[in-house]
Amino acid sequence: MQIAILTFDGFNELDSFVAAGILNRLRSRGWEAHIAAPTPEVRSMNGVVVQRQNPLEFAREADAVLIGSGIRTREVAADPAMLARIALDPARQLIGAQCSGTLLLARLGLIGGLPACTDLTSKPWVIEAGVEVIDAPFVAHGNVATAGGCLASPYLAAWVIARLAGQGAAREALHYVAPVGEKDSFIARAMAAIAPSLLAEA
Repeated sequence: MQIAILTFDGFNELDSFVAAGILNRLRSRGWEAHIAAPTPEVRSMNGVVVQRQNPLEFAREADAVLIGSGIRTREVAADPAMLARIALDPARQLIGAQCSGTLLLARLGLIGGLPACTDLTSKPWVIEAGVEVIDAPFVAHGNVATAGGCLASPYLAAWVIARLAGQGAAREALHYVAPVGEKDSFIARAMAAIAPSLLAEA
């Protein structure tokens, strides 16, 4: 499985790096999660500079695509040329977005009238884009999922893993990253958040 984690200037490190770390726990199964960005280097909201692993267009061929948030997401969402570079297909890809990344999904026409999740800062922008925002950490409709809050990254990663490799694999990946002494409760909470979407697809 090839996964693109779309990462733009001003990105939130927790969104991109946590999801990548969890998804790459399945590297032994042939999974690879890549930081995909519009430029060779991107700088995080806290000044961390990283080199992309793939260009933004890699999203077109990926099996799953996650869109993180950042302090410049509104600029990206208002840039037709940038949006044109993000070609996604929910008929064959799993697509997830976190916090202000939900705004990009809205601008790309991938949410429509469905309720979605985002963070409190981004909520007004997402509503302005015509999306109903719900007070929840995660929701999925078919192959499109949204999450709200920086620490909802494990939910998006677990959803991708559960959909493409099964719930057992998702639990194993979460177990590795969960805090010691809290592993069972951490896994239970994450799996409970994504359970309705898994039941809908069963």
